[in-house]
Formats: sequence, structure tokens, C-alpha cells
Amino acid sequence: MKSTKDIKVPEKVVDQVIGQEEAVRIIRKAAQQRRHVLLIGDPGTGKSMLGIALAELLPKSEVKDILSYPNPNDENNPLIKTVEAGKGRDFAKSQTLDSKQLMKNNNFLLFIVAILTFVAPWWIRYKYESDVMFAAFFLGGMLFLAAFAMMLSMGPKVFKNKLVTPKVIVDNFNFKKAPFYDATGAHAGALLGDVLHDPFQSGGLGTPANQRVVAGMMHKAHLGVLFIDEMATLHPRTQQELLSALQEKKFPITGQSERSAGAMVRTEPVPCDFVLVAAGNLDSMKNLHPALRSRIRGYGYEIYMNETMKDTKANRIKIAHFVAQEVKKEKGKIAHFTIGAINAIIKEAQRRANRKGCLTLHLRSLGGLVRAAGDLAKEEKAEFVEAKHVKAAKLLARPLEQQIADKYIERKKEYEVIVTEGTQVGRVNGLAVIGSGSAHSGILLPIEAEVTPGGKTADIIATGKLGEIAKEAVKNVSAIIMRYFGEDIKETRDIYVQFLQTHEGVEGDSASIAVATAIISALKSIPVKQSVAMTGSLSVRGEVLPIGGVTSKVEAAIDTGIKTIIVPKTNMQDIVIDKERLNLVTIIPVTSINEVLKHALDWKGKKQLKEMIINGQAQKALKKTSKTKKN
Repeated sequence: MKSTKDIKVPEKVVDQVIGQEEAVRIIRKAAQQRRHVLLIGDPGTGKSMLGIALAELLPKSEVKDILSYPNPNDENNPLIKTVEAGKGRDFAKSQTLDSKQLMKNNNFLLFIVAILTFVAPWWIRYKYESDVMFAAFFLGGMLFLAAFAMMLSMGPKVFKNKLVTPKVIVDNFNFKKAPFYDATGAHAGALLGDVLHDPFQSGGLGTPANQRVVAGMMHKAHLGVLFIDEMATLHPRTQQELLSALQEKKFPITGQSERSAGAMVRTEPVPCDFVLVAAGNLDSMKNLHPALRSRIRGYGYEIYMNETMKDTKANRIKIAHFVAQEVKKEKGKIAHFTIGAINAIIKEAQRRANRKGCLTLHLRSLGGLVRAAGDLAKEEKAEFVEAKHVKAAKLLARPLEQQIADKYIERKKEYEVIVTEGTQVGRVNGLAVIGSGSAHSGILLPIEAEVTPGGKTADIIATGKLGEIAKEAVKNVSAIIMRYFGEDIKETRDIYVQFLQTHEGVEGDSASIAVATAIISALKSIPVKQSVAMTGSLSVRGEVLPIGGVTSKVEAAIDTGIKTIIVPKTNMQDIVIDKERLNLVTIIPVTSINEVLKHALDWKGKKQLKEMIINGQAQKALKKTSKTKKN
């Protein structure tokens, strides 16, 4: 294999799904047995592809066309009829032609009578030689002609009880496989069907109710697949009606607006026996109607999408297949990728996985990088996309979060909010990420602390638009102080922590070690090295716990000019960065707050205090104090 040109792309969509083997296995079962499926996972992991694959795998069935007929007994209750797929148009056309033929026959008869009426006065005059009778018959003929003209213009209204004009509301003409409809973001009318408003509701000028019926996507997906992403964003009432359709496999169409004339119309139940593929993320599950989820779970499957896959030779080949698929989708707009370019994409998949030994499955964003690299090669009129194009595309196709982070660092440096040299008491360079999923970027997060005499505040006061988890992490620091210094400083001191200029807000506990370091520095007046940045969660016992987004955070520290980075030891395996960039910094893995303080603080002139904190003399003193109190 020299390039993606040598890679054969599968024809079936189900064979193009990358890294979701368990999901594909379930989708095959669901297609065979016509089961509903709920897909939960991050955007860009292949949920919509699985929905299309399910429609592709559905056993062949007789797809139907659906027509709406006028009801002679109740015009507001149109009748519904199903016919073989592709026959609906012909059926409606033949019915319309029959109606028009009826009108032609009636018009022809009236025309013959009109001629007779026009000739009759002259025949009467000739027969009876009477001008009075001629005038009477002539005036009568004129009146009849006027009536005839009115009947010609209003014929369809006059004969409306005899005319039967159906409307094709579901047209599966030329469908060779089961229909697939993506109803993501559809409003109630588009999903459930609607009846259009009729401004002419009286005087015989209105449009028949059956002609105003519009089928919803769930009716059009009859015997096919209805895919709805972000399912939980649907209105609860819409979810309830969707549940009814799933249970009954048919659902009447009515006007969705109460102010519309269509609200008075309600058709017979319209067939909608579809397979539902619902998708969403884990956070939105709470907004999903419990009965609807129960229905899916009871008559189908729930799948949690993989976010990463093992970094093996076989899976690297899958990434190469993915690149080939993306090139094919572009239909000649971008060139094929060389082996070097494919390896560069694989390297980026490793980096974005945020886990050592894994490849990301957020393939939509990775596909954006493929297209950007292809565009650059096209601009240069290169025959193939090479590694240099991928490297340049990483800058060109930066996500919005990365661009914001770059501006953030640039402005904070400009106004000297970010300090990367010297030492300061009570000030620490923390690390954080902005964004979520695959679209996130690291930023440097300066944190300052001040400890003042008082003890009037019950809790540590933290400012900087903190979320709930971040606030709780700050509170836990007081336990660390108690553990190391044997005093509840909240009784005698007031503690203030500020996350500098975090207008975007802060959430999570990955700044715990930075907060603890800042408070200890302020409490004991020990300077903090500003060339050091850190990230890590902290337990109440002083253990440093792993955090997420470590690669992005380390990259942000390197870009900012930091020289030393402290990270949890368990996260060392998750750092995927080029060796050239890693050589610019020193990364120190830590397991406890002792190690953090040892490397982050400037201990000049604080030897005794260092011995007490680092070598555990504070804990020994605390235990001794406790024993004395017991005695």
C-alpha cells in the first residue's frame, strides 16, 4: 500500500463504521428483528452512520404509498388508503382524470342544451310566426347561457360531492430499499404530520381537508428507519405522541396549531410501523421520557458508543480505511493520502484519544483534519496529500476552543496576567481545559490565595465563576491544611482564593493541587516558582488523583513558556505529544501533595518548614498531640 488509492472502500455503510464492533453487531440483530435502538455517546462517534446502516440492513419488505381521501360523511375526518409503492401517483392521477372526465361530460351536455336553447327561439318564431314567443324564448336562452357560464367557472365546486380527488401523502416512488429519515431537530409538525391552514373556509371556496394533509417523517418512515439525534430535546408532549405511534404502529394526522383551521381536521390513523433509532449524549438522558425509554429498552437495545479503541496494528489500518473513506466522499475534491500522511493522521488520533495506547473514535473532527489537509494539497496542486500538509492543516483546522485558548494566552501575557518567571507568594499556575468531547483545548489558569487573620467566615471564599465540583474541591483543601499543620485554620484565619479573570467559568476538580499549593504558600509565606504549572485532583488524604485532558493541558503549558509541569503519575501514560515539544519542558509525575510542594515551592530559608511538611514531621506532631489529649 502506497496511498489511500490502494485501499478498497466497502460499499455497505455498515462496513464503513470504525471502532464500534459491538454496536455493529447489535445493529445487525436489530435490523434482522426490526428492533428499536437507543445510541448514547459523544457527537461524531458514528451514531448517524449506524442509523443509516440499520436501514440498509432491514429485510426487504413491501413499502407502501399512502393516500388521503375525502370523507363523504365527515369532511374533517379524511380517509386513509395504502397502495403498493410507486402506484400512489398513478392511482391519484387516474382518480383525478376520472373526476375531470365527469366534469367534461357534464359540460358537454350543458353545451348541447345551450345550443338547443339558442336555436329554439328561431324555430318557435318560424313555427308560430310570433314575435312575442320569440322574445320570451330568447330572453330565457340568455338567462340560461349566463347560468351555463357560471357553472363552467364553478364546476368543481358545484360537483364537489361527486368528485373524488385523493392526495399522495407518502410517496415511495422508485424506492429500492427501506426508507431512512433523519428527523433531528424537526418540529412537531414535521415529525408527527400536520394539516395546513385554509383561509377560505366558507362560500364553497375552501380547499378540501384531505388536500391539506401533510404526512410527518414518522409516517414517511413506515417500514423503514426513523433516526432522531438529541432525542431528549424533543418536547415532552411530542415524545408522548411518538411513544403512542411506537405502540400502535399508526397515528392520525391533525393540525399542530390550535389557531389553525387544520386543528379541526383529524385523519384516520395513518400507518407508521418504523424502527426508531434514537441518539443522544449521557447528560441528556434525564430529559428523555421514561416511558419512551422503557419502550425502546423493552423492544430493542441500548448502546453506549466507544470513544476510543486500542492502538493496535489492526486498528491503525482501520484509521487508514477511514481516511480512504473520507477521500472517496469528497468525490475528487481532494487528493489521496500517502503513507506518511496516513501516519500523521494516526498520530493525531493517538493525541486526541487522551489515553496512552488508544486511538480516538471522534472521527468527525478527525475527518475535518483530513479535508483541511486535502485542501492545502489542492492549493499547492500536489498529486498526493503528504505529512507536511497534515501538519499545516492542524493549525488551519483548529477547533474554536483552540482559537479561543490561543487568544486567551496572548491577551493574558500582554497584560501580564500570566507570569512564567520568578517567584510569588500565594500565586500558582494551574492548568485547565475549555470545551468538551473531542473539541477541547488547554489553557493556563492563574490562581491566587490570601490568608488573613479573622476566622469569621465558615468556608473558604473562592471567586472566579466556579461550578459546583470546583467549589467542593476548594472546600476539601481545608482538610489537607489540618492534616499537615494540626490546626483548623478556619477558626483563626479567613482564606480567599481567586481564579484570575476566568470569565468563561471553572468546573471540575483538576485544579485541586494548585489551590492547595496556593493556600499553603500564602499561609506560610513560601514563594511559588512561576515557571512551574500543575494539574491534578486531590483527595482529602493528600493523594494526587488522575484528571482528564492532560495532553491538551501540557500543550498549553508548553505554548505559554512554562518550563516544569507537575501531573499525576497515573496520567503520564496519557500524554501523547511529539518528542521535540516534550524536550522543551520537564514533566514531573507526583502521587501526593508532599511531592507537589517539594517541586513547586521555593524553599530557600525555609529548611525547617520543608522538613516538617515534606518529611512528614507535621503528621507525627499531629499524632503526638492527639495522644496527649487522650491521656
